[in-house]
Amino acid sequence: MTFKLTVANVPFGGAKGGIRFDPSKYSASEVERITRKYTLELAKKNFIGPQIDVLGPDMGTNEQIMTWIKDTYTYLYGEKEINAEGCCTGKFVTQGGIQGRTESTGLGVFHVLKTLIDDEAFAKKAKLSTGLKGKTIIVQGFGNVGYYFAHFAHKAGAKIVGIIERDGGIYNSEGFNPDDVKMFMSQPGKSITNYPNVEKVETVTPMKFMGEDCDIFAPCANDGTIRRRNADMIKARVVVEGANGPTTFIGDQILEKKGIQVIPDMLANVGGVTVSYFEWLKNLDHVAPGRMTKKHQEQ
Repeated sequence: MTFKLTVANVPFGGAKGGIRFDPSKYSASEVERITRKYTLELAKKNFIGPQIDVLGPDMGTNEQIMTWIKDTYTYLYGEKEINAEGCCTGKFVTQGGIQGRTESTGLGVFHVLKTLIDDEAFAKKAKLSTGLKGKTIIVQGFGNVGYYFAHFAHKAGAKIVGIIERDGGIYNSEGFNPDDVKMFMSQPGKSITNYPNVEKVETVTPMKFMGEDCDIFAPCANDGTIRRRNADMIKARVVVEGANGPTTFIGDQILEKKGIQVIPDMLANVGGVTVSYFEWLKNLDHVAPGRMTKKHQEQ
């Protein structure tokens, strides 16, 4: 995170932390209590605050969880700390959040990929033609990062031929509409493996779809996805790292030997933390971005 923020020219350090539990196995009220307790423990140790350590959203979190963190912190320090709202980012817009934070990481991955694939020198190294249109993409992880990356890539004319999730994977050489897949998965009792109009579906070892034909592979879930035992199966010409640390050291060496171009996480997925930085600035400024400009234009 520290190196990534340096690449983005954001004046923060960085770290990772969290709670080891699966929020999908707990009720909303239980997740709320766990989140508030976590915030209390951080506050006790002076590990959270707008000028100390600003928490940002990551795996297993959403706008509601980040808002609970903010609520707990402002309950403790809000009377004395004018900038208490800036203790974390990724909140609801009505609770001090900022427009675009939810899609920012996936959108950032898209823009970095598009910029490089449009570059003749990079495309030549990857043995691909320039431009995203018509390029085939397999996405691993279909949460915020993977979905929004796939959404914007699809809009730009790329074909999302494969989607890999924890409980299964789907493949279709004609491509998927990621919005349709996401809407289908949001229905009660529906899994990605139930999605219609697929050429191949895998429920036991979905990661084997990493080895399907495609131009671009985007790991957007866990760290260590590409490693010694599976890196050699990748046929993509470009790997764009949407997740943090999705390629191990040995995995990276194998990809390099195969001539696969890797767009590293430190460059590819800085969009989220960059927008978090602007949310933090908004909380400290106490003025919504653009408000004074818009007022001036109206006059």
